[in-house]
Amino acid sequence: MSQNILEVQDLCVDFILDDGEFRAVDHVSFEIAKGEIFGLAGESGCGKSTIAFAINRLLQPPAYIANGKIFIDGINSLEMDQQALSEMRWKKVSMVFQSAMNSLNPVLTIEEQFRDMLFQHLAMTPAESAVRAGELLTLVGIEQSRLGDYPHQFSGGMRQRIVIAIALALNPDLIVMDEPTTALDVVVQREILQEIFKLRKKYGFSILFITHDLSLMTQFCDRIGVMLQGQLVEVASASEILNNPQHPYTKKLWQAIPSPFGDGVMGKFTAEPRAEVSA
Repeated sequence: MSQNILEVQDLCVDFILDDGEFRAVDHVSFEIAKGEIFGLAGESGCGKSTIAFAINRLLQPPAYIANGKIFIDGINSLEMDQQALSEMRWKKVSMVFQSAMNSLNPVLTIEEQFRDMLFQHLAMTPAESAVRAGELLTLVGIEQSRLGDYPHQFSGGMRQRIVIAIALALNPDLIVMDEPTTALDVVVQREILQEIFKLRKKYGFSILFITHDLSLMTQFCDRIGVMLQGQLVEVASASEILNNPQHPYTKKLWQAIPSPFGDGVMGKFTAEPRAEVSA
């Protein structure tokens, strides 16, 4: 049995345009071990989210997977039929999308949104799903009494916690988190990451953590891959990416971050990664 929960091999994703095709993901390969947090960093438009959608088979035309294989716990998801794919989603792999407000249906209560997914996958009754939903909200630090509330009645950080709770509902082996702390202030961002780290430690799931914030990623991930124009240009441990980056683009990413110590750039700052989040 493979020790990797995810293996992406030679993945290419193309977009069909009026004047031809555009390659958004160009022969990307990486793996995520069971229990590992793997970060995917890079500027906007480099292909990070496209990879996330490809892993979950959520790409829509004009995008399509032109080449490659995606193994989830040893099974190529690109060869799955619709039934197998439906069973794989949320049970094996779940996803936290970029915008929590857009991920939640504004006209349904939080309980109803849990209920839809739990009935679809586990055939739970409304009473059973309410109990499970309450347990999940408690896990992410939200009162069970809020189950009857609507998304607009929660703050941005709380909505993000709810989306994470839904992603945890079926105890998946891998959670894909696409910019899970975007648009949150630094205090709430830290709280969310600490919550994710604590839950991962408790349940042992793997995480694909996608963000453009390299400094944030080095505090949270075991290994990091750096994307540039659809290609994966460097993969190394978080410590190596922080203290000894090899690719010129990775070095430029560090140089683009102002240093809190007045030295000009974050590239001059060295410290053990993950210390802040895991403390």
